[in-house]
Amino acid sequence: MRKNKDRSVFLFLCVAPAVILFFIFMIVPTINVFRMSLFERGAYSPTETFVGLDNFKQLFADTNFIRSMQNTILLIIVVTIVTFGFALVFAAILTREKIKGQNFFRVIFYIPNILSIVVISGIFSAIYKPENGMLNSIIGFFKDMTDPILWKGEKLVMISIIIAMVWQAIGYYMVMYMASMASVPMSLYESASLDGAGRLTQFFQITLPLIWTNIRTTLTFFIISTINMAFLFVKAMTSGGPNGASEVALSYMYGQKDAGLYGYSMAIGVVIFVFSFALSALVNKATEREPLEF
Repeated sequence: MRKNKDRSVFLFLCVAPAVILFFIFMIVPTINVFRMSLFERGAYSPTETFVGLDNFKQLFADTNFIRSMQNTILLIIVVTIVTFGFALVFAAILTREKIKGQNFFRVIFYIPNILSIVVISGIFSAIYKPENGMLNSIIGFFKDMTDPILWKGEKLVMISIIIAMVWQAIGYYMVMYMASMASVPMSLYESASLDGAGRLTQFFQITLPLIWTNIRTTLTFFIISTINMAFLFVKAMTSGGPNGASEVALSYMYGQKDAGLYGYSMAIGVVIFVFSFALSALVNKATEREPLEF
């Protein structure tokens, strides 16, 4: 009994600091965000006025906020599909095909992930420059560029951000999937080959089902983290411009906070929190499969 009690005390002392810090820096601020969303206060005034759900009523009638949420959802869907599609394909090629310099390609693909968002944004901003950017210079070899393409203009700015986000993320998930694919027994592929299954069939019938648990975990993590990544890329590359064409939910929230609308910005934070939680639950449910063992 004495030994079990000492063990319990030891475990409590180990866990308590993390629990206390989590409560102070995560739970309390989150609760405070919900509380502040029901109030309004000025930028430099501590006085709070209770407004109930007025901030939310105003929010869902705000066309700028609706546009920012549409941009956020667009980035989540497109970036996730493209990133995971390329990551799985590249991982399968580098794992199963005998290619010279495989380790070199692994390093090259992974390098973008170790760069900061500011550096990546600076690189792509230079590439997208209309006058002397690399992209327009390359296109200029094949066609007249009297009117340079505005890659960060209203029509193309979201595509430009998507390309930068995908380039940054592919390498990390490719390496993770390569580790999972390497653990799949080669005997399964050999048996499938003897039965006449091609590489594409083997990929969908063997590789994907056996690494599905890893895909599901990384998918949920990536979708939620994309909300924050989108804000960082937008802040560093476009600041929400031009004319709000690249504004996302988090950048719009910070913009309202900087304008002194604290309660309104907290209401946006609540909507983003609920949206993230609901999206995470939906993805978990939609990707639920019976785990396969080998």
